[in-house]
Amino acid sequence: MGAKFQICNRRQKKGILLPALHTIGEKGKYMARSIKTSTVISVLTSAVLCAFASVGAHAQDVSWRPKLASMSAANACAALNGLKIPASGIGLSTTGATIYSTELIRSNARDNTNGEFCKVMGNIHPVTYNAPDIEFEVNLPSNWNGKSLQLGGGGFNGRVVTGLGHYAKQPSSEPTPLASGYVTLGSDSGHKSRLPGFDGSFFLYEEALRNYGHEQIKKTHDVAMHLTQARYGTASQYNYIIGGSQGGHEAFDAVQRYPDDYHGAVAGYPAHNVVMLHLSANQYARALLANNGDSWISPAKIESYVAAVYEACDDLDRAEDGIISNVEACLEATQDFRLSSSDNPVRCDNGADTSDRCLSDAQIEALNVMDTPYDLGFSVFADDELTSIFPKWTPFEGSTFMDGGSTNLGREGPQQALQHGPGDATPRYAIAQDLTLDTMNDFDPAQYAGRIGELVELISANSANIDRFQENGGKLIYFHGRVDDFIPVYSSIQYWERLQQRYDEDTLSDFVKFYTIPGMGHVTGVFNARVSSLDALEAWVERGQAPEEMVASDANQATAGRTRPVCHYPEWPRYNGRGDINSADSFSCVE
Repeated sequence: MGAKFQICNRRQKKGILLPALHTIGEKGKYMARSIKTSTVISVLTSAVLCAFASVGAHAQDVSWRPKLASMSAANACAALNGLKIPASGIGLSTTGATIYSTELIRSNARDNTNGEFCKVMGNIHPVTYNAPDIEFEVNLPSNWNGKSLQLGGGGFNGRVVTGLGHYAKQPSSEPTPLASGYVTLGSDSGHKSRLPGFDGSFFLYEEALRNYGHEQIKKTHDVAMHLTQARYGTASQYNYIIGGSQGGHEAFDAVQRYPDDYHGAVAGYPAHNVVMLHLSANQYARALLANNGDSWISPAKIESYVAAVYEACDDLDRAEDGIISNVEACLEATQDFRLSSSDNPVRCDNGADTSDRCLSDAQIEALNVMDTPYDLGFSVFADDELTSIFPKWTPFEGSTFMDGGSTNLGREGPQQALQHGPGDATPRYAIAQDLTLDTMNDFDPAQYAGRIGELVELISANSANIDRFQENGGKLIYFHGRVDDFIPVYSSIQYWERLQQRYDEDTLSDFVKFYTIPGMGHVTGVFNARVSSLDALEAWVERGQAPEEMVASDANQATAGRTRPVCHYPEWPRYNGRGDINSADSFSCVE
């Protein structure tokens, strides 16, 4: 069946109601495809219908919404407790929402650095009887700045994002968004994690899957906007979303699926292509399990191997600082590290596993698998044949295989490897939906091509069609660490290249900025970057000041305070040969 236009999703912009032309395909699946010439008449017809429908939409009954702006902060906060928001007040299917708790947190409360605010907790109720609620938190500051900031989650979510702390990679020396006067909001994405790590059991429930995939973003946003209007008597002037990892995925969802709700977004190291990411993780985990487990690389071996890579590459950017910035030169310098011959300086004699200071042929084979793009064998997005490929990881250019104090390949064996978690959970619970499946031996994606196609529509955010966001004047900043072992930087680079295919250089530069940060991992990294990305986004959206190079500071204890320029991809920071090696002023962005 052909796509049909959704009527009517819109954002009021400068007094004009703008009809959305996003499409809904078979079974209600989201599609982000270019509008074909043959559908122009349908587009125009839909636009007219939207214009008429907008009268009814904006005249909907909001008599349930209290008017609290004239009350004291304490009384207004208390009045929100028990509030029921009808399903008609939320833009996607629910059975409404209920506020179950409110509390005015005084500015002098113990351990509170956010100033005075009303902490609002509630649940958004599902349509299907066996789906969980979406539990959310909205914080309403007494010193409201007229803006909102939605905070994204991480991993498989399952815990409420409180909005009380710093946003992803924000310098800790800065005030939190809530302390700065933002209404902040977040949710558990519509399920609770029962197990540590990647608990994918919620994937078995379709509504919970959709909520995690993207719907919780819109539903939580809509509830927060009603609470904002009720508390302050006026709508939020600017709505932003920021997240890292899965939260970066959620920021991409906001841009791609709900562009009328947000003025700007920051996506850090986004897990946007999540289905393909987890299929690649399955291949990664299998590589470590290969050869009866002999391909696994122990922490001691990793320490020795990483030291060899950094010895070969650290000074290629003119600075011996423990950061590999000149990636292309590093890949050239480590070319022999891929070989199963005596020419490989990190290979054990005869390729046997003889020492912690070298790698066997089986272990070198595992690194080569990581360094090879994952080819699914069939495209998962009908409008882009290239989406059958998920890009490579970074084993020969600076990966430390350690992050946040944990070893990513497993401390005692390959079953503990980080990528084993999502590489097992998504195939088991979301794709095959077979709890008995041996995902490391018997899982064949080709047998589930139809289901994988459904899932990418539901839970991935990989569409390069962000026309609506651009037309609305929205701005997107996204960034990725060059040594991220959780989500490879090449995933973000691949998305940037797809955007370049869709938009000309000037158009793209006018609303999207993409940065890569050498040394930055997923959680920490050899350069544990902190970037004031919200400041950059505000200046761009509100004052028209597009960000150029930014500056990142290092939060690692041993190197705390050193700074580096954050360069637009494909540029990287090169030491000028003079000046303080710990200062961004001593580096220039070059290609």
